[in-house]
Amino acid sequence: MKSRILGTALTILAACCVGGPIAHVALAQDAVGVEKLTGTLKKIKDTKTITLGYRDASVPFSYLNAARTPIGYSIDLCLVIVEDIRGDLGDDTIQVKYVSVNPQNRIAMVAGGTVDLECGTTTNNAERKKLVSFSPITFVSGTKLLAKRSSKFKSYHDLRNRTVVVTEASTNEAAIKAVNAKEGLKITLLTVRDNDQAFEAMDSGKADAWAGDDAILYAAATEAKRPQDFVVLGDYLSYDPYGIMYRKNEPALDALVKRTFEKLAETRELARIYEQWFIRKLPSGKTLGISMSPQLRAIFEAMGQPTE
Repeated sequence: MKSRILGTALTILAACCVGGPIAHVALAQDAVGVEKLTGTLKKIKDTKTITLGYRDASVPFSYLNAARTPIGYSIDLCLVIVEDIRGDLGDDTIQVKYVSVNPQNRIAMVAGGTVDLECGTTTNNAERKKLVSFSPITFVSGTKLLAKRSSKFKSYHDLRNRTVVVTEASTNEAAIKAVNAKEGLKITLLTVRDNDQAFEAMDSGKADAWAGDDAILYAAATEAKRPQDFVVLGDYLSYDPYGIMYRKNEPALDALVKRTFEKLAETRELARIYEQWFIRKLPSGKTLGISMSPQLRAIFEAMGQPTE
């Protein structure tokens, strides 16, 4: 009996000293004290697959390129997490599977286990954190309005008795409803499934303006055939910090994701990935020129990014 207990103890001690995959992830114990993976990491190890949720048209965060491959800022951050998961599980053969998500189904697909990491433009707020978990903040955005320059709109006040398009189940929809109710603007809301449909509705005249996250609006205008025809109005109507979304009650994954972001910050790789998508040329050849906000820089520095 004593020899069996000693053997078990030595096995666990050896795993910890080596610092291999089993030492990096939080583990549960079964009835006889043998440690094992649980939750998402167990699912990934057993299936040798990790499923990433992506958006079809959320430039530059998560969208399809000309070859119909998901790319973008959020996709790149997710892929770094994937590499760390492979390393911690000691399995370089783990494959990535992509699944398209939208504002209406993204939370349910993560919570229900269809998607392991959602790599899009999802706002981390208290209501959503009741259902899912989030990585450290990856971007700070907020609701603004995109309209045709010919409309002469200066602020959301000019949209009284007008039509505004929003993506259904987004924080932008909630923001417009709130300001509409508070100020009695009598704005008519047109809801659509995703960003490409929202831009089309505004561009075609079905809606007078599109309410969306500011970076998404700037990117949509930049990628348009005639960027000079559009204007983003100045007022912020909400505060929207983004994060990578994954399932709740996953302490192993929580620790791994936190460690990944701290490493990215400390090596300035987080800033480099930001610059790749917001400062340099996009695959389309266009440039957004969106400098990192002071709020986001402070968040990255709190994670360990060296101060400039």
